[in-house]
Amino acid sequence: MLIGHAFEEGVLHLSLPGDLALTSRSAADLEAQALAHAHRPRLVRVQLSTADPSPASLSVLSRVRRFCENVRIPLTVVGPVPAALPQPEVIDMT
Repeated sequence: MLIGHAFEEGVLHLSLPGDLALTSRSAADLEAQALAHAHRPRLVRVQLSTADPSPASLSVLSRVRRFCENVRIPLTVVGPVPAALPQPEVIDMT
């Protein structure tokens, strides 16, 4: 599979790789559509894995958006999960 996915409580969670190649674009789009047909979600949520996705990743996102519009499934898109901030070092002064 080119895209990650999970299905819970009626929501199809899709994860698009940020470095998707143009040659994989159609396959990723077909995977997303097949998952939506199989699960019949009430909502599709797309997670971008990077703040700077490749043109192919953006193209798949656009195709998924168009597909969801056509079958009247709401779509949400979220950006990458921010890395945890480093915890400040605690120095024992005793």
